[in-house]
Amino acid sequence: MFSKKESPFNIVYRQYVTEKSRTLQELKNRESNPSLAACENPKYVFLVNPKANKIQIKGAIEEIYRDHGVKVTAVNTINVKQKARRVRGRPGMKAGFKKAIVTLEPKDNLEDL
Repeated sequence: MFSKKESPFNIVYRQYVTEKSRTLQELKNRESNPSLAACENPKYVFLVNPKANKIQIKGAIEEIYRDHGVKVTAVNTINVKQKARRVRGRPGMKAGFKKAIVTLEPKDNLEDL
């Protein structure tokens, strides 16, 4: 699926770990609140190449984790805009990026890897 020049790591940079992304990962393990346990498929958030599309992201995730037999069922992408910042009184911009929320099959899990 990928040429020699195009590695899956050129499409998917790394996993994006924040409080919100950890909450998405833990939705399948919630037993205290029945409405939160409705999500049986595990979801993970990754930083991806801004030019990558959903099909490329799906293929790259499956290629990276092919030894573990991970299957992607859905990919949602979000372009995060640049934000204005000030450092020592000087105006600047915080870089924008693209993130992908990847939904796996119910039996798959990236935490055991």
